Amino acid sequence: MGDPEPTDELTDLARRVLETEARAILGLIPQLDGSFVKAIDLLNGTSGRVIVTGMGKSGIIARKIAATLSSTGTPALFLHPAEALHGDLGVVQSGDVVIALSQSGETAELVRLLEAIRRIGARLISITGRANSTLGQASDVTLGCHVAEEACPLNLAPTASTTAALALGDALALALSHRKGFKEEHFANLHPGGQIGKRLMRVEALMAAGDAVPIVRPDTPMLDVIREITRKRLGMTVVADGDGRLAGIVTDGDLRRHITSQDNLLGRSAGEVMTARPVTIRRGLLAVQALNLMEERKITSLVVVGPNLEVEGVVHLHDLWRTEMI
Repeated sequence: MGDPEPTDELTDLARRVLETEARAILGLIPQLDGSFVKAIDLLNGTSGRVIVTGMGKSGIIARKIAATLSSTGTPALFLHPAEALHGDLGVVQSGDVVIALSQSGETAELVRLLEAIRRIGARLISITGRANSTLGQASDVTLGCHVAEEACPLNLAPTASTTAALALGDALALALSHRKGFKEEHFANLHPGGQIGKRLMRVEALMAAGDAVPIVRPDTPMLDVIREITRKRLGMTVVADGDGRLAGIVTDGDLRRHITSQDNLLGRSAGEVMTARPVTIRRGLLAVQALNLMEERKITSLVVVGPNLEVEGVVHLHDLWRTEMI
């Protein structure tokens, strides 16, 4: 294998690889044309599923594209072309859309699938570096993914070409997601776990509810208000009327302000000290929306209310800390 390369030569090689792959992605922009929109229309209008296929390194990229489609509102699955030739082609049905990846457009396993895909009645989108290839010419829509060179110093190993195909697949998935009107709440439903899931949890999953909610009536004496704040440990208490509707809140800050103003704090009631019309939120909104609202208003808690201002819970900044959102 020869003597070890000097460190600076290896760094230079890594820099050239990154520059080549960056150029490959930027080179896709001039290749975007009406075919891209046609591909979006075809995918958006399908009554079936999206099946992504590719051989070798293109197959690995195809798996990632299928995963990105699925996580952004378009159910998709990966089909190995060699396995498809030995029975797995049964997953392709009339009305499905197949996305096939091949830089050369002549990958033998994919070419052998073309007749069967047509016979079944599925539609075909190709991502290829050669639009006039067998695959490109057989496709309903061909997306150009030509690269001038591979990042491999030998210009052999699929590197820049697979990076470009991955980027084009991301562009396809996200443009399709936008066309479908895919929103944060939809994303939350598909990502219940992991860090993304934590950021997209619903307020109702984090809020204090039931007996954990500090709550007093407007006529509650101040000593009992302080006891409720201390017992529930949220630095505040909700003030609600006899029907459970929000009237205001009393916070630690409210108490400090009244003490420093030399008021007879202990001789007052909750209704006399409370902040009326506090900031509220609905239980079905996302936790990240609650965080943004707290940061915007510079507060540490939000009262969760129903349609008629009935108190349903309290979400505190500490609850968001516990989910590692911050």
